[in-house]
Amino acid sequence: MSTDLRELDVIAAEPAVAESDPPVPVAALTGATSAEIQRLLLDFAVRRAREGVRVVGVIEEATCSDGVCGSLVLRDLAGTRRIPISQNLGRESTACNLDSSGLAEACGLVQAAIAAGADLVILSKFGKVEADRHGLVEAFQDAIAAELPVVTSVAPPLAAAWAAFAGPLSAPVAADAAALEAWWTAQVRARAGV
Repeated sequence: MSTDLRELDVIAAEPAVAESDPPVPVAALTGATSAEIQRLLLDFAVRRAREGVRVVGVIEEATCSDGVCGSLVLRDLAGTRRIPISQNLGRESTACNLDSSGLAEACGLVQAAIAAGADLVILSKFGKVEADRHGLVEAFQDAIAAELPVVTSVAPPLAAAWAAFAGPLSAPVAADAAALEAWWTAQVRARAGV
């Protein structure tokens, strides 16, 4: 059954998924730093790809020089591209340096990869930009509309916005390899009808 994700705010008001229902398609990782979660996502993507799973999506990487991390890039999991999502606003700037054009480019890459065929979508995070319905939000929508399993992360301050967006399609998953593997095993079994 396909879900029109443009109406997720309405779906969020529906009752939670019962235990006898199939596992929820979206794992929202919580309980670790962003850097730890991004490493976990990369390791998970590598394991799945080695198994022949068609993994698409993006993970966040910080570029560091002399131990100081400055700009961020999104690493395309379906290819070799790294898309800058930080812009240099100067040393004195205190404004957000997120580059919305980089996010739009990354979103387009993920959407194209989903359309070309995927088994699993990994999206670095549901952040402030996505809470405002921009950034990678259309990639989230396309992935769930295609009924694909999705793994992402959600910081505690954005939990309410995430719940309003994803509703019963998502469940929190501890940011550790064992919990993520258990979620994936449930996805594989449900898809196999086991």
